[in-house]
Amino acid sequence: MKKNILKNLIINIFKKHGLIKKHAIICADAIINAELVGAKSHGVARLASYCKRINKKVINPKPKIRIKKTSSSITNIDADNAVGFIGADLGINYAIQNAKKTGLGLVAVKNSGHYGLSGYYAERAAKNGLIAFCFTNAPPAVAPYGSKKTLFGTNPICFAAPTHTKIPFVLDASISMINRGKIRVAEKLKKKIPLGVALDKNGKPTTDPIKALKGLQLPIAGFKGSGLAWMIDILSGVITGGNHGGKVKDPFDDFTGPQNIGHLFFTFKSNLFIKNYVERIKENIKNVKKLPKLKGIKNIYYPGEKKVMRFKYNSKKEINIPTKILDEIYLLDKS
Repeated sequence: MKKNILKNLIINIFKKHGLIKKHAIICADAIINAELVGAKSHGVARLASYCKRINKKVINPKPKIRIKKTSSSITNIDADNAVGFIGADLGINYAIQNAKKTGLGLVAVKNSGHYGLSGYYAERAAKNGLIAFCFTNAPPAVAPYGSKKTLFGTNPICFAAPTHTKIPFVLDASISMINRGKIRVAEKLKKKIPLGVALDKNGKPTTDPIKALKGLQLPIAGFKGSGLAWMIDILSGVITGGNHGGKVKDPFDDFTGPQNIGHLFFTFKSNLFIKNYVERIKENIKNVKKLPKLKGIKNIYYPGEKKVMRFKYNSKKEINIPTKILDEIYLLDKS
């Protein structure tokens, strides 16, 4: 499907579910971006879940968002259970504005929902010449090290920095072996997941996405990954006023109330401490890229480069949507 046709379709669906046009566009842009960078687990495959949560009245389609400026650098946002894209869009915009004015921008968002790809927001800050950290938590999927019960989400770590080129350095990595969205898509399309990324409810390795969703996901690097998940739960949940400690509700299965996910955005000017940042980051990247390469490796890429390549490539062709998901979209449009 052509990008503009899909975007208009998504906008129309969100408007039918009560969103104002401005908010519908924000949501559609984030979903289309996920498709174009190849993160289909965060693209149109999630559209039905957002709409279902609106219908179940656990997402507020017409939020009364409250914004409080604590200082020239710090902003506190209550998203009033809006679709996560809307709270996050406001959050990163204020983080960018604050940093441009004072050098630092710190924004906490609470009462929000799943906001898609963290890198989508961090990249915007980097393109404004800023260093950025973005944190958000998620429903229980990973067991704390030493436990057999899930508590932490697949909480992504996201960092971005401007470079000497038009392509920012953007590291956006889940603390789990694969993100939960990929398992959800595998379940929907009746495909297997890789071995070694999840355990079933009895603690046995599984390639069955249904068993994985009922069991637990494995963190990267064992106890280190578990510790990182805990850190992000504190940063995006405890500090912001959002849910934490396993209380974030699953967006697909739990309609007992809003998710109340928290987001934390921290931005600052890249030249706060030095005046020759561009030259230094250029040297830093050059030193890595000129290292001797393993057999079969032509180039060493920094985080964010391949994503831009995928975006450019996918922007030139139609977006491929599996039939089952496409049927869901058309059904939503008719509702």
